[in-house]
Amino acid sequence: MPDASTQAAPSAAPAPEEKLAYRLFTGPDDRAFCERVSAALAEGYVLHGSPAATFNGSSVIVAQAVVLPAAIASADAAVASAVDDLENEEFDGEGHA
Repeated sequence: MPDASTQAAPSAAPAPEEKLAYRLFTGPDDRAFCERVSAALAEGYVLHGSPAATFNGSSVIVAQAVVLPAAIASADAAVASAVDDLENEEFDGEGHA
């Protein structure tokens, strides 16, 4: 019978990687760029803002931000809560500019 100290420990399954709330894709304006953005949309991301484009002297470089809808809802709730907190505070006549 093998010694317990020499037996290999069972390997733990890697934890699923948490999706980032925000991603920014950049690169040449080509099919590969569009495929990367399309794949993110298929994973549940939504476009955030308009795409940006610039010319680097030889090709057009584009950028597109995407976010998870849950991240937007969470951020909106945090802002609403902060505004509620400010509205409920008493004003002492002093503030910050």
